[in-house]
Amino acid sequence: MVEFTEGDRVRIDIPNETDPDHDRYHGLHGTIIDVVEDDAGVVTGDARDGVIFQIELETGSTADFRCHDLRSPIER
Repeated sequence: MVEFTEGDRVRIDIPNETDPDHDRYHGLHGTIIDVVEDDAGVVTGDARDGVIFQIELETGSTADFRCHDLRSPIER
């Protein structure tokens, strides 16, 4: 799995159409502006879940995502 850091450009990938965030975020691109850790990885047993990426989207808004929702960007 690709590891992302602050300053990386990413694409939001939420393929599950029943996910409440799918329509709002799926396919958008943005830049990681902050990386924060929490204890979700301890609960799930997957250390990657303990990292939250704050993304500044191309729309100008910001949103938080976990690693499983991020992919390398599609260059235009």
